[in-house]
Formats: sequence, C-alpha cells, structure tokens
Amino acid sequence: MEKRPQFLLALSAAAAAGVVAVAFVLRWVLHFREGLAWDGGPAEFNWHPVLIVIGFVVLQGIAIIVYRLPWTWQRSKLLMKFIHAGLNLLAFILAVISMVAVFDFHNFAKIPNMYSLHSWLGLAVVVLYGVQLVLGVGVYLVPVAPASWRAAFMPLHVYSGLLLFTSVIAVALMGITEKLIFGLSNPKYKDSPPEAVFVNVLGVLLVVFGGLILWIATRTSWKRPSDQVLHALHTNEGGEDNTKVGPALSQLSAGNDAESSADVRRRSNTLDDEAD
Repeated sequence: MEKRPQFLLALSAAAAAGVVAVAFVLRWVLHFREGLAWDGGPAEFNWHPVLIVIGFVVLQGIAIIVYRLPWTWQRSKLLMKFIHAGLNLLAFILAVISMVAVFDFHNFAKIPNMYSLHSWLGLAVVVLYGVQLVLGVGVYLVPVAPASWRAAFMPLHVYSGLLLFTSVIAVALMGITEKLIFGLSNPKYKDSPPEAVFVNVLGVLLVVFGGLILWIATRTSWKRPSDQVLHALHTNEGGEDNTKVGPALSQLSAGNDAESSADVRRRSNTLDDEAD
C-alpha cells in the first residue's frame, strides 16, 4: 500500500471519531434525555438517534472502507463482498427499527408524522438504501447477473453508496438540531445550555467521521489490489523484477469496487466458480 502510515492515521482517526460519537449519543439520551425504553414514550424515541448513529453512520462507514483494510487483502474477494453486504444489511435493519421507534412515539403522543424536511429526507434515504442493498446483492452476490451488467452498474453503485452515506450524515445533523430546538425550553437552544453544546459536539464528530471515511474511500492509492496482482505478489519468489508489481498496486479495485469491464468479466467467472 502506498502511504501506509497516512492510511493508518486516517483509519485510526475515523475509528476514534466513530467510537466517541457512539459514546456521545448514548450519553445524550441516558444523561440529558429520558433514557432508553420501548414503551411509546420519549425513551422509545431515543432509540432513533442511537440506532442511526450506530448503524446508519458508523456501520455504514465501516462497510464502505472494509475493502481498503490491507489485512483483509489475503481474504477472497467473495468473502469480503459478503462482509460488505452483511454490514450494510445490519445498518439497514437498525435504521428500520429506529424509524419504527419514531412512528410509535409520534402515534402514542398524537404528534403528526412526516411533516418536517428531516422526516421526508430520512424516509427517502432509508428507502433508497434498501434499493441499493437489494440491487447490490442481486448484481454482485447472486451469480446470475451478466458481467456486462456488473460493469455498467458499478459506477452507479459506488456513487450512490457515497451519496447515501453523505446524505445520512446531513439528515442526522438536521435531526439532532430539530430535537434540540423542540426539546429545550428553559433554557432554550439559542441560550447554549450544556445539552446544546454537548450535542453540537456530537454533530461535529459525525461530520469528522464522515469526512475521514470519504477521504479513505476516495484515495486511489488505498484501494484493494486486483486479485491478479495479489496472486502475483503471493507467488512471486523474488526472482522477478518487482518494479513491475509495485505500480500494479496502484491499480486497485475499490472498497466500493470500481473496476474496468475486463476485470469484471474475469472476476465474474471466479465468483461463479466459488459460488457453485
């Protein structure tokens, strides 16, 4: 991997931001709010920010960069695709549960549903995320899609994945701001009480985490090498000119798996053989 120390620094910073963000959201609902429960009250609503941060932000972020982790490069690409899909599926399930908690609370408290921009965009992101998940599994895990379909769909799959991740963070920031505006009355949000400052810091952590994940996911030099390059490295006994292998490490197949049509064709045959 090129610039491995920089990668490890970015990865460590992202992991730290993600862990601290989860700790902050738990501290928020357990200390400043009503805690966690499933009783139709405010404590049930609190599952919404907790599950969104844990699942839709942190787990989705991990899923995006899981291919970039160099200690996974000796694992088969098919296994990594299952891990990538599994993390995204878990994030989706947690997001759906968080939505159920919101609707449950609103119905119990006689609060109208789906009236704010946050709710509109939030529901849209969840639905589109589900579509992305189904299409990703159907095209890249089920060994029936033609190689030409995989190649054609890849740029859209990569772009929509990054767009949805960015949108989730934006919608989360809208949500925590909306909650503070509605939830703080004496003192009000504009007066910067401790809860407001604390949750604002949570918002900054989400942005930092998202920015680091996007940085890692978009560095070409940090992509997973193609299976052909990895095989060449594993079988090279040192008698060959390693300068021919080194540059090839820069030609990577992304954590979000952007490949040429020829690479996809070769890979699809391998995946079909492994799936049988």
